[in-house]
Amino acid sequence: MQKNNANTGNGSTVDSRISSDQNEICPPAAPKPTLRLIDAIVLITGIVIGAGIFRTPSVVAANTPDGFWFLSVWVLGGLVSLAGALCYSELSSAFPSAGGDYHFLRMAFGNGFSFLFAWARIAVIQTGSIAILAYIAGDYMSKLLSFGEHSASFYAVLVVVLLTLVNRLGIQFGTGLQKLLSALQFTGILIITVVGFFVEPDISSTASPGIESSPSFQSFSLALIFVLLTFGGWNEAAYVSSELKAGSRKMVFVLVAGILIITAVYLLINMAFLNVLGLPGMAASDAVGVDMMRVTLGKKGVVLIGLLVIFSALTSLNTTIFTGARSNYALGKDFSLFATLGKWNERKSAPLNSLLIQGVIAVLLIIFGAFSRSGFESMVDFTAPVFWFFFLCMGIGLIVLRVKMPDVPRPFKVPLFPVTPLLFVVFCGYLLYSSLSYTGKGALLGAALLIIGLIFYLLFKNKIVARKD
Repeated sequence: MQKNNANTGNGSTVDSRISSDQNEICPPAAPKPTLRLIDAIVLITGIVIGAGIFRTPSVVAANTPDGFWFLSVWVLGGLVSLAGALCYSELSSAFPSAGGDYHFLRMAFGNGFSFLFAWARIAVIQTGSIAILAYIAGDYMSKLLSFGEHSASFYAVLVVVLLTLVNRLGIQFGTGLQKLLSALQFTGILIITVVGFFVEPDISSTASPGIESSPSFQSFSLALIFVLLTFGGWNEAAYVSSELKAGSRKMVFVLVAGILIITAVYLLINMAFLNVLGLPGMAASDAVGVDMMRVTLGKKGVVLIGLLVIFSALTSLNTTIFTGARSNYALGKDFSLFATLGKWNERKSAPLNSLLIQGVIAVLLIIFGAFSRSGFESMVDFTAPVFWFFFLCMGIGLIVLRVKMPDVPRPFKVPLFPVTPLLFVVFCGYLLYSSLSYTGKGALLGAALLIIGLIFYLLFKNKIVARKD
């Protein structure tokens, strides 16, 4: 039940003064600058370089005419991501907050719009991503050790629970595990790259060539969509902008360095795939990583790629849990109805309640997927349009804040303003349109959840009581 904040007499006034004095003496716990630059870079590369790089290259290969254009579309994906990273660098340096995107949208468009974003993030975008990554890890774990029909679901629940508990132990445990997983992941990627360039493949075992074709502009656009989906997640760095020891002005270094590292890694992996399988062989493959390792190292290679995909999924999953809890924390700080999410444990430097609730929702999604896998895949479909819609709004929000708050100090300003943010907005708009066309009916469910969130906000607006700056 919502508390009545109205004063009913002198006693209430005195109580409120005492409460105010106590807050001045002992301010509520909040995020502290505890992360080094290397920690933030590890977080961003860890969340982006996930299992997707071992799935999407075949789709990209099938929609590009030759090796040059195949590699060029990956470079283009890096450039688009770099434009977005420059936009985020300005926002993160000018308005550092553990709320990340949520905080920027609230500053630009107000409480109602930011509430919708937080609603979508906790109900679909972030928790759905956690469930997807957990399932990827679970699927490969069950291939290495299966004990029944639902073993993948069991593994998925297990990794979500364990990683949530690790992050509840504190920021040092969470980032420490992230660095370990990233080290294992990059070691595996290095092995794959070396194998792709220096181990002679067994020609008799290579994938059969696909049918030669001349991909159209539409097919090239589809390739770009999948490339950018593989680059997705770099914006999560914005959620730790207030926790950098070096200060939020160093966010541009974190984001740009992260994007450059990611682009270089993606190019090396794809060049290795291309060198072994060739473009037609990649296009005909359902799992390019598995096929490449099978024709070079045999069964041992298949086990190795399975372990690598598991490490990649766990690395992305751990970071997604880490950053997702921080946007939920910001929701709790701004809206009293969700105050339990806005509690920060100063000793562990983590939003413990937010982590717990996020984990529960993700586990429920995994359980739903275990009994209705087609429904789970539909949830993945409707996530994309919702994500790109809010991403587009972020680009517009940068321009709005330049006009709305021109006097706010900006340690970093996006170059070539407003051309750079406008290009980013155009790309996001194109991807929103394309994802709506691709998902079809699945997008309707995402829209329905947004409408439910809007209705909820309108019905309980007076009780929610948003914070005012």
